[in-house]
Amino acid sequence: MSDPVPAGGPGLSAAPRPDASSRSQTLSRGIRTLEVLADAARPLTIAEIATALGVHRSIAYRILRTLEDHGLVVRDSGGAVALGPRMAALARGVARGLQSAALPELTAVANELGMTAFVTVLDHDEVVTLVSVEPRHAAAAVARRPGTRHPLALGAPGIAIQALLDGTGGAPLRPEVADVHDRGYAHSQGEVIPGLSSVAVPLDVPDQRASLAVVYVAGGEDVAAIGARLGSAARAIAAELR
Repeated sequence: MSDPVPAGGPGLSAAPRPDASSRSQTLSRGIRTLEVLADAARPLTIAEIATALGVHRSIAYRILRTLEDHGLVVRDSGGAVALGPRMAALARGVARGLQSAALPELTAVANELGMTAFVTVLDHDEVVTLVSVEPRHAAAAVARRPGTRHPLALGAPGIAIQALLDGTGGAPLRPEVADVHDRGYAHSQGEVIPGLSSVAVPLDVPDQRASLAVVYVAGGEDVAAIGARLGSAARAIAAELR
C-alpha cells in the first residue's frame, strides 16, 4: 500500500492551518481596525493604525489589504486609509426597518426645529448613532455622523435610553432618568461635546433600546417644546414599526 499523499499535493507539504484562536484574533483585529477608522476624524496612516491596534506595521498592512479587497477600506494617493464605500452599503442594512421608519420623522423634525435630528441605539455600554438628518435651510448645523458613539452614561440620548432599561442593564442609572419618566424627555448641556446641547426621548421599538434626539448650539431654546415635538415623532416611528 502506498503512503498517503500530503494535502498539498505530490511533493508538497501540507500548509499549516491556523488554529481557532489565531483566526479569532485576526477577525478581532479586522473589526477593531474598522472601529478605529470610524472613530477617526480623518484618514489614518498604516503606522497610526498599527499603533492603535498594538501590532507591527506588517500585521496592520495585511489586515488592511484584506479589508481593502472587500471594499471596506480605501487608501488615498498618499497611502492614508479611510472607510470604503462598502461600509455604507453594510450600514444601510443595520436595523433597516427602524431606519426606514425614522427617516421621514427625522427629516421633519430637523427642518422644523433647524437642528440635527438623529436616532441612537444601545450597543453594550455605549450609545451609537444609527441615522441622522441635518436641517435643509439652516445656515449652520451640527454634524452627527452615523456610527458616532459615546458612553451610555453621558448625554441626553444615553439618559433617554436608560429610561427604557429600568435598572436591567447592569449599570447604575442616572438620576435624570426619573425626570424622563415624569416629563417625557432628557436634556443635557456640554456632556458629550462642550458647547452643544441635546434633547432626547426614549424610542420604544421592537428589539432595540433606542432614543430620538436633536443636537444644537444652545441659545435660549424652549427645551420643553423640543421635547414635546420629539415625543410626537417617537410615537409616530413606534406606530410605524408595530
